[in-house]
Amino acid sequence: MKILILPLLVIFILLGCSKPDEQRFKALGQMQAFAEMVAADVKPIALSEPLDSLDVDKLWDEAQELAKEYGIEVFREPSLVSTQLFPYAGIQDKEVLIFHKKEALNAYNDLKKTTKSGTNGEAEARRFGRLLGYPSHYINQLLAKNTDYRSLPDFGIQGTNLFLYYNDLNRAKQFYNETLGLEIISDYGFAATVKVTDDAWLTLVDAEVGRHRADEPKTVAIALLTNHLSEWYLYLQKEGIPIKYEYKPKENNAHDGFVAIDPEGYLLEFELFKQHPENEKLMPLLPKYDAVSGATGKWSKSEGFYGAVTWLYYEDMLEAEAFYEEKIGLRLLVDQGWAKVYQVSETGFIGLVDERRGMHNFTEQKGTSVSFLVKDLEGWYDYVKTQEPFPLERELYTGKEDRYKAFVGIDPGKYFLEFDQFLEHADNKRLLELIQ
Repeated sequence: MKILILPLLVIFILLGCSKPDEQRFKALGQMQAFAEMVAADVKPIALSEPLDSLDVDKLWDEAQELAKEYGIEVFREPSLVSTQLFPYAGIQDKEVLIFHKKEALNAYNDLKKTTKSGTNGEAEARRFGRLLGYPSHYINQLLAKNTDYRSLPDFGIQGTNLFLYYNDLNRAKQFYNETLGLEIISDYGFAATVKVTDDAWLTLVDAEVGRHRADEPKTVAIALLTNHLSEWYLYLQKEGIPIKYEYKPKENNAHDGFVAIDPEGYLLEFELFKQHPENEKLMPLLPKYDAVSGATGKWSKSEGFYGAVTWLYYEDMLEAEAFYEEKIGLRLLVDQGWAKVYQVSETGFIGLVDERRGMHNFTEQKGTSVSFLVKDLEGWYDYVKTQEPFPLERELYTGKEDRYKAFVGIDPGKYFLEFDQFLEHADNKRLLELIQ
């Protein structure tokens, strides 16, 4: 019985703690967590909750001990920098403890000088967010909450689509529908859309009437995600489909694959992402949508694909990354250094590639348009018109026979970005079933 006395005594003491003591323990617990994150370089700086000066006085010695324990420093900030990232009502007369390493505090003080000089817009808010260790998509959420800033996800992304242009549309339709087994979900005569997944599509367009010509550079590649690389490889060889890069799996690769060529020269990468440090954010998303999970060992092309990546090629990767993260608002999932993969829809992804390392070089013209299916198309269009996050190539219009609405912008690499909303029409019946 004597053994139980000390634990019980501790429990009674904790249960009897006053509210101020509870708040103090909570504050110290938060500070310890933040100190550890700064020490581990997860966050360049970390902020305590806004506190009254008297409360900081009571915590200051312990805060310094925590910082010393983790090999970092702590700073009493009586006037936290004001940016668009956070609302500041109610904290003007409070202090914040900043846990930091020396160089990070220098960066914070430099930001503070910038804001005091009168330059204090979105760029400064993003600087502050990066100092706090926030990824771009979370900074976007905070800006959307506290300012007029919006990005495409705020208006609802329903899927991805990629427009490809052909001299012989019937031959292209036959290849994608019969050879690859992809369902045709709409056919307007001059254009047909095939389903890679429920929310990742390809639209095959007659180049005579499309936005691009068939002889323009095909500066795009489509990755079709599958767990059956060897089966697809043997099947396509048997069908006489030309192969640009052979299938050569490697044990420790982040991904395996091979590249085939469609009837008019577009590159199709049959790809498998594998468990690898590079793919740790992507992999948890894929099994949920794996078209072949639970399937038998007898492969069939009808099993299809469980994702699609549209690869785009750029001269200036930093400019492209900033555009898709901050203007379009996509979340970075895979960072290969020279290639980045962003999630657009559940199974549709966009990959940005440094043209010096990729399968294509940068070209001024592109034989493709990248499409996003948008739930609130008119809201997104109004925002783009007023805020001008990118230049417009074509204003909002309604397509032939009132099948769809769309407008077109241009990204930093001169790819056309088409934003679409499909309307109630007999030709869209199957397509709308997938969206809804």
